[in-house]
Amino acid sequence: MSVETAGGATGASGSPGTPGGAEGFTAPGAAGVTGAGAGGYGGDCTCGKCPRGAREGHRRAVAAFVALREEYAAGRGVPAALAHSAGAARQWVSDELALSARSVAERAAAEGTAWLDAVWRRTLLVLWAGIGVLVLVQALTAIGTGWTAPRTAALAAAMVLTLALTGAGWRHRSRGGLLAPLIGEDNRLSTSRTVAAGWLLLVAYAVLVQAVLLTVVTDAAARQALVDGLELPRGAGLLSALAITCAVAVLVRRVVAVRIQGRRLQKVRAERPRAGDLLTDDAGRGSLTDTQFLLLNVAAVSFAVVRLARDPSRLPDLPWSFAVVVLVGALMYLAGKYAEGGRPVVLSVVRAREPGDLAAPIRTGDDIEIRGTGFVPPGAQGADLLARTVVRIGAVHVHVPLVPVAGGFGNPADGVLTVPVPADVEPGRVEVRVVTAAGVETNGYTIDVQD
Repeated sequence: MSVETAGGATGASGSPGTPGGAEGFTAPGAAGVTGAGAGGYGGDCTCGKCPRGAREGHRRAVAAFVALREEYAAGRGVPAALAHSAGAARQWVSDELALSARSVAERAAAEGTAWLDAVWRRTLLVLWAGIGVLVLVQALTAIGTGWTAPRTAALAAAMVLTLALTGAGWRHRSRGGLLAPLIGEDNRLSTSRTVAAGWLLLVAYAVLVQAVLLTVVTDAAARQALVDGLELPRGAGLLSALAITCAVAVLVRRVVAVRIQGRRLQKVRAERPRAGDLLTDDAGRGSLTDTQFLLLNVAAVSFAVVRLARDPSRLPDLPWSFAVVVLVGALMYLAGKYAEGGRPVVLSVVRAREPGDLAAPIRTGDDIEIRGTGFVPPGAQGADLLARTVVRIGAVHVHVPLVPVAGGFGNPADGVLTVPVPADVEPGRVEVRVVTAAGVETNGYTIDVQD
């Protein structure tokens, strides 16, 4: 008899029922997917090559994994040959879930690749749709007042900028097109890069409008007025906001890199970028520092856009109060980046005790409970990442077993890990360290292991 996991892999002997939703999903490396429409682009396509098929394949894999996890959490599906040994049964369940989670991760990677391939086209469609809206607005507002040089300059500048962005989007189409510069090394949308990009686009557009106006205007006095509108006192607030946000984007990248190298910050790669990344932390929780930084800059950019629309012949006159608001938001954002995260720490290690057990020292074969903080990095709540958590007991590396509970996992947890002490651990004083899914190792904690 054999057990079919969510990934379609054959496990140890036993005969639990195949979890619901697993049909149409194969093991890692399988050439295709069963089910109606497999290999095509129909409603049941799960090929992983087209966006719809990749999304459907990932959805089915997640559903199958959840069904398998809930089955094991309810105490069903463990082979009878392992039922007499709680440790063996736990390890078998953990291995089966880890294999299934690996399949889910592969499906998620395929979906992320397909999503990036599709999103660059959508961003370009939105960009050119914006040009169409601008043309329509300019035509409607010209009724009664006539077509003017500033209207021509606004459309020409928008076309030049859109063509440049289209070329850049096509060049980086494999990484999301126009989103490529906004995606950080952790595969998440970066708030600081997005804000800086917004100010850069605004300033570039404003300068292009001035350049086109200088080209089409022939009157000497009008040309001199345009040149005077580019003087620094008028654009000082705008340029200050641009300098602040660009400096924040560069500094944040350096701060994050230094803190990761110093093991003071844990980062795991996301499946794919999401719009919510701009307002949340790596764990998907709302972030006050990110939200205020984004909202304050959106407000300031909106004000500058209105000023430019009312008077295209000059750079937007951004008051110094707005520049101070941007600066305050930037300082709070930077402070948040310095404060977030932290190194995982082992605080204590004790022998795990079942109800009815007598007090005893730690021996090989016993379970130990490692208490501390930071064992599960933000964004590492997925089973495939949890399965990467390792405890080093002396010279022996022990993978932390996945213990399913209803709706999730009871082990590993951010503050507590439970692992067995293998027979390969030599009796005596040994050091215990935890290596998280982000690859960060904790401090050492010495325990005594007896025969």
